[in-house]
Amino acid sequence: MILDFSKYTDGLVPAIIQDATTQKVLMLGFMNEEAFQKSRQEGKVTFYSRSKQRPWTKGETSGNFLFIKEIIADCDNDTLLIKVNPAGPVCHTGADTCFSENNTGFTLEKLESIIEDRKNNPSKSSYTSSLFAKGINKVAQKVGEEAVELIIESKDDNKELFLGEAADLLYHYLVLLRMKNHTLKEVIQLLSERYK
Repeated sequence: MILDFSKYTDGLVPAIIQDATTQKVLMLGFMNEEAFQKSRQEGKVTFYSRSKQRPWTKGETSGNFLFIKEIIADCDNDTLLIKVNPAGPVCHTGADTCFSENNTGFTLEKLESIIEDRKNNPSKSSYTSSLFAKGINKVAQKVGEEAVELIIESKDDNKELFLGEAADLLYHYLVLLRMKNHTLKEVIQLLSERYK
C-alpha cells in the first residue's frame, strides 16, 4: 500500500476508524508516514497528534488500544479506513465513539468472535469450549438435532419456542463453521456470487 502523504501540506492523511465487528465509525484521526508505519508494525493504531506534535498510540495512557484487523486505502491513496477491535471506549470523554453513538450492539460477527475465543482459549465452564473438545461428530450431531427441533416447533404457533430453537440452530451452525475453520462471511460471499 503506497499512500500519498504529500497531497496535504502538513503530510497528514485522514484515518477513519471503524469497529471491525459492529461496523460503527468510532473516530477520525490523522497519520503521518511515521505513525502509519508504526501502526502497521505494532498492530495498534498510532496517530500523529497535532497538539503534541508527535506520533501518539491511541490507548497509550488509558489502555484502550485500537487493535488493527484491516487497513484499506481509498481510491486516491490519500485516506485510510482502519478496521479495529477496540479494547474499550474510544472517545476521551469515555463514550464508545467520538460521535456519541453506542457501540455495544450484539451482532452475528460478535457471536462469531466469542465462539472463536472459546475455541482458542478453552474454559471448563464454557458450553462452547466443551463442544469443540467433543469434536466434529458431536457438533454436527447438535446441528442436526437443533434443525429437527426447529422443524417441530415450526408446526406450532408458539413464537417463543420457535425463536428459541431458531437461535439454538444458528448458534450451533456457527460453531460448526468455526470447527471447520470457516466463517459466516464466506457463506455470505458464496450466496452473493450465486445471486448476482
